[in-house]
Amino acid sequence: MKSEQRQAIEELVYRSCLALDARDFKAFLDLCDAEFRYSITTHSPEIRRDMVWLDHDRKGMETLFTNLPKHNSDHSPITRHATVYTVDANGSEAHVVSALQVFRTQLDGGATELFAVGRLHDTIKLPAVKLARRVVKLETRLLGYGYHIPF
Repeated sequence: MKSEQRQAIEELVYRSCLALDARDFKAFLDLCDAEFRYSITTHSPEIRRDMVWLDHDRKGMETLFTNLPKHNSDHSPITRHATVYTVDANGSEAHVVSALQVFRTQLDGGATELFAVGRLHDTIKLPAVKLARRVVKLETRLLGYGYHIPF
C-alpha cells in the first residue's frame, strides 16, 4: 500500500469522527458507500454472548439521523478520539482497526468525562476510499439513557 493511500484511509476515519462530533450527518453519510452498514456491538460476560445494540444499512442510518430531533435525548456534546492502529488492504478494500475513546461534556456545569471505550472495525472501499462497513465494538456496556447518536 502506498503511503498516500494509507493517509487517505486514515483521514477518512478521522473525518468521520469530526462529522459526527459536529452532528453533521450529511457530511458523515457523504463519506459512506451506497452499501454502507453500521453496527454497535459489545460482549456481555454475564450472558456469555455478543450483543448487537444497533445495526443499520445506509437507509436506516439516514432514517435514524432524520428522527433524532424527535427523540428525548441527552444533548450533551460528545467528542470522538480515534487512533488508527492497522490498515490492511487487499486491492478492492481495506480493513482498518482503530481505538476509540468517546468523551462527553455535560451541558450543566461543563464537566468532561470518559463516556465509552472500544474499537472501530472499518471496511473501506477502494479506490474510492469510502466507508463500506463500520462495526463499533464497545468495551463500555453502561451508557445510561437518552444517547442516540452513533459512535
